[in-house]
Amino acid sequence: MKETFNNVITYIKNPVPGADTNKDSGYRIKIFFHLFIISIATSIIITPLFSLIQELQLVDFETHKIEEMFKDMSFIQVLLLSSVVAPIIEETLFRAPITIFIKPNSFKYAFYIFTLIFGFIHISNFKITTNVLLLSPLLILPQLLVGGYFGYIRVKFGLLWSILLHGSYNGFLFLMSFLFE
Repeated sequence: MKETFNNVITYIKNPVPGADTNKDSGYRIKIFFHLFIISIATSIIITPLFSLIQELQLVDFETHKIEEMFKDMSFIQVLLLSSVVAPIIEETLFRAPITIFIKPNSFKYAFYIFTLIFGFIHISNFKITTNVLLLSPLLILPQLLVGGYFGYIRVKFGLLWSILLHGSYNGFLFLMSFLFE
């Protein structure tokens, strides 16, 4: 797991095009689960920051638009939307295009630009206020970081793997929020 984490961090610092040549499904599943755990751990580590922001009443997390959107949906509808539909759409929009950039320099910019857009599009989940705008880099930090992880697996293993990782991540977070409500 430590090696996977180090590989991802090294890659995010200097993303380059090129798939992983190891096609062994056991190897790929192992890396997938490492990235899944890293993604969840990232969210857990960042959570106290959101608690502090809420405690200081800088941002009202109770008016999160995702909560409002899901309020009239069944458990299964929310699970499918967050774990299947959203990952397919978001990965197709934000990760699929990066591999068309084959020159290393343009690829690096594409990787970062698509990751930033993916992150910042999630600011729309909040009611836009001055504080939300000022704190937006912190509020979308989880999406920026996991967007890098999703980009890594997309480039190394393919689009389907990034959709699966994104869906698993969203599904896990949804199930945890459901259990703790």
